[in-house]
Amino acid sequence: MYKVIRNFKDKDGHFYKIEDPYPVEGSKKPTAARIKVLSSTNNLYGQIFIKKNEAPKEK
Repeated sequence: MYKVIRNFKDKDGHFYKIEDPYPVEGSKKPTAARIKVLSSTNNLYGQIFIKKNEAPKEK
């Protein structure tokens, strides 16, 4: 699961806001290529839009 760190509108028309989970529940699973584009600056806008959720560390 990923977390949105910058607002964006996805290809399917869904608008994601900061702190939203990506992908939204009920949507198609994104491809590895789509995840790579959104989680790096290698896109049209040169911005990172999502980051992988870190699992909480257990004590």
